[in-house]
Amino acid sequence: MSQFIDIMLHLDTHLLGWIAMFGPWFYVLMFLIIFCETGLVVTPFLPGDSLLFTLGALAALDDGLDVWLLLISLTIAGILGDTVNYHIGKYLGVKAFDTDSRFFKKKYLDQTRGFYDRWGSFTIVAARFAPIARTFAPFVAGIGSMNYKRFISYNILGAIAWVFTFILAGYFFGNLPMVKRNFHIVIFGVIFVSILPMLVPWIKSKMTKPA
Repeated sequence: MSQFIDIMLHLDTHLLGWIAMFGPWFYVLMFLIIFCETGLVVTPFLPGDSLLFTLGALAALDDGLDVWLLLISLTIAGILGDTVNYHIGKYLGVKAFDTDSRFFKKKYLDQTRGFYDRWGSFTIVAARFAPIARTFAPFVAGIGSMNYKRFISYNILGAIAWVFTFILAGYFFGNLPMVKRNFHIVIFGVIFVSILPMLVPWIKSKMTKPA
């Protein structure tokens, strides 16, 4: 856990080390991380928003990454991830949450259903910007709340909006002197803003007294 926190605190430093270590295979590693974060219900803890923002910032460096290769490859990873997750949900269904295990937590399922109550089919797009919900939304869609043709159109739209928003934000703002001096604070800010869509309803539910 401490190592994971250290990676999140110094994400830019670790990514630079991985770029030097893996070379062109670094793109494959990033593809797999985004694919797993969106495609596997058991990996909602993987970095998404903060990773994309940091990759954009590194791509803005003169000797950094190819921003277009990142945009295209990680958008494809996001689309494929949600597609696989949809089919996992269709196959396993809600029975996967009969027992509240370490990964298949019923509260995550309930939170994502709350997203569907608010956003409808657009949840597939909106949930891209919310950790945990991003992982569970396609799974819930696969259980039966959305037909595949509608799902895939929202899936593609959501992946493009999510990947392009965070990578380009990092690309244009990540290397500003003030941001670079406080990069770990900015990363936590990105994470905090990302969880707001799920945090606000939870706070409201706690503040609302039963009639």
